[in-house]
Amino acid sequence: MQQSSKINTPCTINRTMKLDFSLLNDIVAVANAGGFREAARVTGSNPSRLSDAVRRAEQQLGVRLFNRTTRTVVLTEAGRALMERLQPAMSEVDAALDAINRYRTTPSGTLRLNVPVSAARLVLPAIVPSFLAQYPDIRLEIVAESNVQDVFRDNCDAGIRYDESLEQDMIALPIGPRRQRFAAAAAPTYLQRYGLPQHPRDLISHNCIRGRYASGVMPEWEFTREGETLRIQVNGSLVVSVGSAIDLAVQAAIAGSGIIYLFEEWLRPSLENGALTPLLEPWWQSFSGPWLYYNSRRLIPAPLQAFIDFIRAQGQATDI
Repeated sequence: MQQSSKINTPCTINRTMKLDFSLLNDIVAVANAGGFREAARVTGSNPSRLSDAVRRAEQQLGVRLFNRTTRTVVLTEAGRALMERLQPAMSEVDAALDAINRYRTTPSGTLRLNVPVSAARLVLPAIVPSFLAQYPDIRLEIVAESNVQDVFRDNCDAGIRYDESLEQDMIALPIGPRRQRFAAAAAPTYLQRYGLPQHPRDLISHNCIRGRYASGVMPEWEFTREGETLRIQVNGSLVVSVGSAIDLAVQAAIAGSGIIYLFEEWLRPSLENGALTPLLEPWWQSFSGPWLYYNSRRLIPAPLQAFIDFIRAQGQATDI
C-alpha cells in the first residue's frame, strides 16, 4: 500500500508558515545524499539530528517529504516538488552570500576538494600550509579517497585528478610537479635472497606487492624505454587497496616482502636512505602531473577563487 504524503498533526497547520533556514538546508542535504547517514557524513552532522530536522519540517508543512524504510530514504511526490523549487533557490542564496563575501578583506567560507590519496600525500603538503596562512578565514576540507570518480561528490567545489582529458564544461589547471614517474624498488635483503631483475619480464618470477582499485581491477605494471612499452601482469603474496593501504605496501617492501611499484616521490625517502633499492630505472615510465578541475558553468565560490589565484601566484598553474 502506498504511504500517504500527508502528516497527521494535533493542530491546524499554517500553510504559509516559514521554515527555519537550517531545516531547509537539512532537507536538501538528505535529498542529495539519499539518506540520513550519508548526509551526516557529508555535512559533518549526525543521522539522528538530520532525521529530527526532517520530521520537524514535515510537521510544520503538514506533508511527508520522504518515505523511509530501514534501507532507503526516498522523496515523496511532495518532496520532489519541493526540491525542484528549493534547490535553485538555495543556489541563489549561496550565490548572494558569496557575492557579499567578495567585499571582505579576506575571503571566508568552506572549500571542499575531492582528491586521490596520492595527491593528498604528494601534492597538497607543499601548498596547504601557506594557503591557510594567507587565508585564515577559509576552512579547507580535503576528501581523499582511492575510488576517485566524480569530482563534485560529497558537495566538493573542485577536485584533483591525474588525467588531463577534460569533460564538457570543465576547466583544468596544472597543480604540483608537472612530470612524475612510476618507480620499481625492493629492499636490499629481498634482492640478496632472490636476485636483481635485469628486465621488466623478470618480474614475472618475483614476489611483487600489488595494488587493487576499489573497482576490483589490479593494474598491470607498465614500463617504457626508447619507444618500447611493456605491460607486465605480476604476481605476489600481498595485495593492498590502492590509496588507503599504500603505506602498508611501502613498509612491507622495506621489510623485504617483495618488489613495489609506485610513484617515485612516494618512495623517494626510502630510496634516499637506502631502505629500498631502485630497480629497472631506465624503464621507469613518466606521466603528466595532476590537475585541479572545476566546472566552468558553476558559480566559483570565493574560497575556490582564492585557491585558484593562490596556485597561480605561486607559479604552480596556468590555464590550458
